[in-house]
Amino acid sequence: MSTGLIALLDDIAALAKAAAASLDDVAAQAGRAGMKAAGVVVDDAAVTPRYVTGFAASRELPIIWRIALGSLRNKLLFLLPSALALSLFAPWAITPLLMLGGAFLCYEGAEKLYEAIWPHAAQAHEAKTGASPADARALEEARIAAAIKTDFILSAEIMAITLATVPEASFWTQAMVLALVGTGITIVVYAAVALLVKADDAGVALAARARTGVVRALGRGLVLGMPGALKLLGMVGTAAMLWVGGGILLHGAEEFGLAAPAHLLHGAALMAGQAVPALGAVVEWLVTAAGSALLGLLVGAAAIPVVEHGLAPLARRLRPGAAAARQAA
Repeated sequence: MSTGLIALLDDIAALAKAAAASLDDVAAQAGRAGMKAAGVVVDDAAVTPRYVTGFAASRELPIIWRIALGSLRNKLLFLLPSALALSLFAPWAITPLLMLGGAFLCYEGAEKLYEAIWPHAAQAHEAKTGASPADARALEEARIAAAIKTDFILSAEIMAITLATVPEASFWTQAMVLALVGTGITIVVYAAVALLVKADDAGVALAARARTGVVRALGRGLVLGMPGALKLLGMVGTAAMLWVGGGILLHGAEEFGLAAPAHLLHGAALMAGQAVPALGAVVEWLVTAAGSALLGLLVGAAAIPVVEHGLAPLARRLRPGAAAARQAA
């Protein structure tokens, strides 16, 4: 009897060691996947603050919280099972779906640029597409919805990169790695966004309550500098939509055999990097980002009239109650 109990305890210990080793392996693979997705994570952190600016200080953290919950829901409830299902049953569909998401990012980025350069024309476009909110509450809801949509595309890219990092792992290991990376990245991104958005409030508190002149000066610097910094970050976020969207389209076209644009851009980036050896990697990235953003801008600009005159009217026709509204009119 005692021998059987000892054998059972040995088996439990062996299982516990195996489980711990498996968890260590999952954590290590999640860390590698997270590092590979770091570029998209930075873009995500740059894009998000632009959806929060312009609201009362009391609404900033609630809005970020709702966007973060939407992001987590995107990753864990929709993208994680979808990524696993597609990798098992329809791996060929992953690239076209990512390219559709990339085209959406290009449209969003081009629309924001259109709004900045020609605000009146952009307002008319928003009115025709139903994107122009009627009041402050509707504006908040529209901003949150737009942020979650944009996050969905960036999250899909993160999950695709993560899945590509562990192609040979078991189904459950892939699922755990995707869940760990998705949750960790969401926490990091939205904690960083909250710190950025509330930095001016922290500056006010430091300027008012600090005991030393240096800390008070730091507080005043935060108060004076953060509006400009957030505006700059919003511009970077718009650019990020274009270069991420254009980059997705370039890589997708390469997978379908249209490799010339990607190779041309890669060659130009290498030449530019070799021309400035001391900053070679930075220059290569800048040229690649600029080329991707240019493609994204062209695609997004072409998408604006398509959405305004084609997709938006079609969506209105298909909306529940649209037929009854037309008959009443």
